[in-house]
Amino acid sequence: MAYTVDVEIILNAYSNNISKKSIIGVVQRYLEKTNVRPNSVISNFQKEEHPILHNDVKTIIVEDIPDYNKTFVDFSALEVKWFVYNLDNFGPVTQSENDSDEGELVIATHLSLPSADLVNLWENLYYEDNIKHNLLKYAQTMMEFSDKGVDCNVVSCNRVVLLHGPPGTGKTSLCKALAHKLTIRMSDRFTSGILIEINSHSLFSKWFSESGKLVTKMFTKIKEIVENPSIFVCVLIDEVESLAHARNQCVSGNEPSDSIRVVNAVLTQIDQIKRYRNVLVLATSNMTETIDLAFVDRADIKQFLGGAFGSSHLQNLPFLHRRIDEEQAVEPIQIVINDPNNERLEETKHLLRVCEKSLGLSGRSLRKIPFVAHALFLESCQASLEEFLMAMEKAVEKEHIERRHFKGFKMEV
Repeated sequence: MAYTVDVEIILNAYSNNISKKSIIGVVQRYLEKTNVRPNSVISNFQKEEHPILHNDVKTIIVEDIPDYNKTFVDFSALEVKWFVYNLDNFGPVTQSENDSDEGELVIATHLSLPSADLVNLWENLYYEDNIKHNLLKYAQTMMEFSDKGVDCNVVSCNRVVLLHGPPGTGKTSLCKALAHKLTIRMSDRFTSGILIEINSHSLFSKWFSESGKLVTKMFTKIKEIVENPSIFVCVLIDEVESLAHARNQCVSGNEPSDSIRVVNAVLTQIDQIKRYRNVLVLATSNMTETIDLAFVDRADIKQFLGGAFGSSHLQNLPFLHRRIDEEQAVEPIQIVINDPNNERLEETKHLLRVCEKSLGLSGRSLRKIPFVAHALFLESCQASLEEFLMAMEKAVEKEHIERRHFKGFKMEV
C-alpha cells in the first residue's frame, strides 16, 4: 500500500524572500535526517544548527498517516504533499447589528484563515475510526463536486456537515480545526479562507418577531463575502438546534410561531448559499432529537462524536501523550490504541491505568486534567515522567470526587 503524508510549513511573519521550492528543499533534508513521528509539530529551530529554518520557518507540521504502522515516518519511501503558508495573526472580528432596545447585538464573529488562533488544534484532537481523516476527505469531495459542476438535482450535495454527540467531545473545536485545515489543503483553489461563527443566541431578539429578519440580514452579509470566488467560506452554526428547532415541537408545544419563521429563514438561506461553490456549512448539536428534520436531511454528512472506554480516553489526553511522546518513553498513541494487548513499558501501563480511571469523564473534563495535576499534585516543574503520571492519576480521582457533589450531574463519556 502506498502511503501519502501531508507536511505543512508555516513561515515566520518576517521571513526572508526565500522561494517555496527552496524552503521545501531545506525542510525535506531536515526531515529525512530526523526521527519524526506521524502527527508531529516541530518548532524552535536552533540558529547554529539550522539557520534557514530558524530565520524563515515558524513551525513544521507532519500530519497523521492513517493505518501507518511504523513508529517514525520514512519520508524517502512516502509521497509527500507540501503546504507552505503564512498565518493570519489578527484574530476574530465581530459582526454586530444595532437594536433600538438591546443596543448592539453581536450576531457573528469572523476569523481569517489559516489563523494563528487555530494552529495545532487539529493535531491535538483525537478520535477513533479515522474520523478526522474521513471528515477531511468528505469535505474535500464536496468541494471537488462543486468545482466540477456536478448537478445537485442529480447528485445531492448541500455542503452541510453536522457533528453531534454529548457535551465535551470537541465538536466545535473539530469544526474550527476542519475549516482551518481545509483552507490549507485547498490553497491551490482559494487565496484565503474565513470562518464565520454564528452567535445563535444573539439572533433571538428581545422582540422575538425580529429574529427571522436578523437571520436573513446575517446571511445577506455572508453572501456578500461568498460573492468573491477566491475566498473559501466556512459558516459555523454551533448548537444548531437553537436556530433549527423542530417545527413539529413548536406547533405542538408552547413555542411561539416566530420560532417557525426562524427555522424557515435558516433553511431558505442555506438553500440559497449552496449555489455558491466556495462555501461550507458546519453545524454542531448536543440535542439531535430537537433539530428540525428538514435541516438534518440537508446535511450531507452526519457524524457522531462520542467515545467508548479505552481509545477515546487515551485520545482525550493529548497534552500528556505529547509530553510522553517527546521523551520517547511509551509507544506512539496510534500503536497503543490499535494494539492494546501488546507488551508495554511500565510508563505505558501507567498511562493506560489513568485512562481506565477516567471512564465517565467528558473530553472537556479530561483536557483540564493536566492543569489540575500540575497545579495541585506536583511540587516542581522538573517532575519526572512517573511523578507526572501519578499526578495525573490523582487529578482524575479528584475530578470524580468533585463531580459527586453536584446532584444530578450527568456523567458523559
